[in-house]
Parts: sequence; C-alpha cells; structure tokens
Amino acid sequence: MTTSRNKLALVVLAVSAALAGPVASAQQQGGARAAASVGEYRLGSGDVIRITVYQNPDLTLEARISEAGSLSYPLLGTVRLGGLTVSEAEKRIADGLRNGNFVKQPQVSVLVTQVRGNQASVLGQVNRPGRFPIEVADMHLSDLLAMAGGIATSGADVITLVGMRDGKPFRREIDLPNVFRGDRRQQDDLIIQNGDVVYVERAPMVYIYGEVQRPGAMRLERNMTVMQALATGGGLTQRGTERGLRVHRRGSDGKVEVVQPNLNDSLRDGDVVYVRESLF
Repeated sequence: MTTSRNKLALVVLAVSAALAGPVASAQQQGGARAAASVGEYRLGSGDVIRITVYQNPDLTLEARISEAGSLSYPLLGTVRLGGLTVSEAEKRIADGLRNGNFVKQPQVSVLVTQVRGNQASVLGQVNRPGRFPIEVADMHLSDLLAMAGGIATSGADVITLVGMRDGKPFRREIDLPNVFRGDRRQQDDLIIQNGDVVYVERAPMVYIYGEVQRPGAMRLERNMTVMQALATGGGLTQRGTERGLRVHRRGSDGKVEVVQPNLNDSLRDGDVVYVRESLF
C-alpha cells in the first residue's frame, strides 16, 4: 500500500513538473514581449513603411503614412497606423485580412524604411547639428546628443530642451554633468519626444590680455579664479605684475566697471582680465 502511494506521488510530481515547464516558458516569453514593446518604435505621420504578407506578393505595399496617420491598403481601404508600434500595425493589418476572409492565416511584416514622423532636432554647439529620428520609444537626451556627435569644445555645460508635454509648451534647462551622475540621471536624462528641440549654447568666455604669455579668449570653467585664468594664459611675462591686475566687468546696467581683484576671486562670463606692465 505504501509502495503504491509512493508511486502515485512520483507520478503527480512528474506531471506537475511537465506542466510547469511550458507555463514558465510562456510567462518568460510574455515578459520578453512586454519588455520589447516598451521600447518599440511607434509609427508617425510621414514615415515610409513596407508591408508584406507571406505567400501573397500582390499584397506587398510601400507607402507613406499620411498626416492623419493612415494609409490606403489593398482590400482593406484606409487603415489607421499612426501611433501604433510596428507589431501592433502588423496585427491590425492581419486582423483586417483575416476578418474580411481575404487571407486565412495572414503573416504580416511591417518594415520602416524611412523615419520621418518622429524626429527631434539638436542645434547649437554640437559636432553634427540637425534632425534625428526617434527610433525607439524610450530614447533619452543622452542618446540624442550621442547621435549629434556630442557637445563641441565650444559648447556650454547647460543645455535647453523645448517641446510639448501633455499638450502644453515645455522648456527645461539641464546641467549636462548631472545627466551622468547616478543620483540625478533619472531626473535629468529626459525621454525625447517627437518635435523636441535641444539647443546647446556657446560656453561662457573670458578674455585676458596684457603682460601674459598667451593672451586671448578662453573658456570660463566653473568657479574659475583669476589665478587659474592667468595659469591658462601661460602665466605672466617677465614684465608683468600681479599688482597691475584689473578686471573689466559689464554690469547689469550695461556699464563697464574696472575692479582690482584678488587672485582667488571668481571670474564671470565676459570678464576681461588685463595685466599691466611693472614700472620697476
């Protein structure tokens, strides 16, 4: 009797294991499909797509999605695809062919040949300014800047993102170093949406002339001091003197004032540092 019960228990365990395998596999596949759909490209007005149906070459079509988000497809007429992911568009066309009794088991494939509907622009001080396609739904600001070749050496650390969010105008100034900091990345590495424009301004500059080794314009780094600016300019010449330092600074009223700074004073955008010649 005990032996029979043991055999029965083993059979139950074997059946449970056999059933658990397909269930777990199906759950994993479903999870993979859900994860893939999160970042899948959504079709937009202007996109050019190629539609093919397996073993039905007469249903092959390459067309541009209209401004209304639709196109005309054989047998189905006007089909609205704008805003759908590629897999959703394939399913909509397949359902139409199946429900209309045109194809019993349609296998539809949609290929985006030209991305024109979802684009964002990068302007200003980047290495490759222009318009770029938003090829995935979760494209971030850092991805878009990478497509533009990164910030140019003349670009500022603070960039501006403008666009629309929830039907309202959106504008955000972003401190670029924060995009790559772990504690701020989620807040500042924003998701790019159709029509967004990223503008990178020219970096703030200071100017140094007089008795320095390399006079001229230089990038104003964060919290740059007078001493650091002099070091960037190669230091003083033999005739230069620290006592002869002057900074010409434009105030909020537009007037220029001349100040005698300490070496550890911070400079501002547009400051002009002048090093006088020593009298002795």
